Amino acid sequence: MNKSDFSRALAATAVTVLFVLPLFFMLAGSLRRPGLSPPDGFEWIPAARTWSNYSFAGDIVPLARYALNSLVVVAVAMPLTVLIASWAGFAIATAEPRVKKRLVVASVVALMVPLSALWVARAALYEAAGIIDTPIALMAPALMATTPFYVLIFALAYGRVPKHLYEAAELDGLSPLKVWARVAFPLARPAAFAVAVLAFAWHWSNFTDALLYITSDERSTLPLGLRDLYSLEPTNHPILLAGAVLVTLPAVAAFLSAQRAFFTKTLEV
Repeated sequence: MNKSDFSRALAATAVTVLFVLPLFFMLAGSLRRPGLSPPDGFEWIPAARTWSNYSFAGDIVPLARYALNSLVVVAVAMPLTVLIASWAGFAIATAEPRVKKRLVVASVVALMVPLSALWVARAALYEAAGIIDTPIALMAPALMATTPFYVLIFALAYGRVPKHLYEAAELDGLSPLKVWARVAFPLARPAAFAVAVLAFAWHWSNFTDALLYITSDERSTLPLGLRDLYSLEPTNHPILLAGAVLVTLPAVAAFLSAQRAFFTKTLEV
């Protein structure tokens, strides 16, 4: 291993430790006995460990039902986000240079708009559409690719595909949609994979939209369940951390399963 490779490995290790340590302490804290206050210092492994906190958290709040609601939202919103963002990114990448520049600028400007500026408008729109307190209200952002950032990821990926491949497909009589399906999208699968993982994490942990647009317990999602758990057990830190682990674990598992493609293949697009 040369000096450059060693430096990269060291930097990657430092970043990994930076992100893993909070998760480790959250898991360790969830194994402490119920009712105990947080330790004064670092406690790597609790002296007295128990796994009962996870069942207690599920008894206090119906986390299983909330998890099912979250899965339904993610199962629809994640592929829809990938599809819409992919179409929009392909349109940007294949547009004329002047139009392409304007579309990229518009996407960046849209990305800079704070989500709080959209809450009232979305609430009014959802109320008029009759989708308040339905899973559709949480899936709706996927119709706009969830965030312009995902569109820009696809635009960058498609922009790196040699133009002669698009031109050859057009000469064969393929429509723009078929060019996207047969040429562009297969070559941008690493980007699609990355967007899918990011979209999963975004919709799985979407607390604000659920808080604003979901009004019944039957349709609540896991982030709201964690809020309810805190309301009922505000001082029982091991129980709260157990609930946090249950909410965080699926997103972490999705990222870990995708980490090889996320860190290597997406950079090659």
